[in-house]
Amino acid sequence: MAHSASVGSVKRTVNVIGKRLGLKKFGGEHVKAGDIILRQRGSQFYPGRNVAEGRDFTIFAVTEGFVSFRRMSGYKRTKKYVDVVSSVVEVKSDLKAQIAPKAETKTETKAVAKKPAAKKTVKKAE
Repeated sequence: MAHSASVGSVKRTVNVIGKRLGLKKFGGEHVKAGDIILRQRGSQFYPGRNVAEGRDFTIFAVTEGFVSFRRMSGYKRTKKYVDVVSSVVEVKSDLKAQIAPKAETKTETKAVAKKPAAKKTVKKAE
């Protein structure tokens, strides 16, 4: 028999350390082959060009270059990809290539019909 009445449940006082997940390299940062770009649980980000995925879903660089993030459109619009490109200029040119076709369709030139020239009447001198 207990000598004191039970008061209630004891709070769990275990302090669990953080797992250090998240981005390790941000967009535009230079990486070498083997550098970890991000650590994650599950696949919130998918590996793209020059990038591979470890068995714990860690994404790391396969070649040297700059980190680039992109979001898919269409039926894959929920997917986010991580790429390593050879130069920052390549990232900007990729963005321009994606934007340029849309800009061309918006700026279609319309043929403007010219007004017919006024007829000149010449008076005959008698």
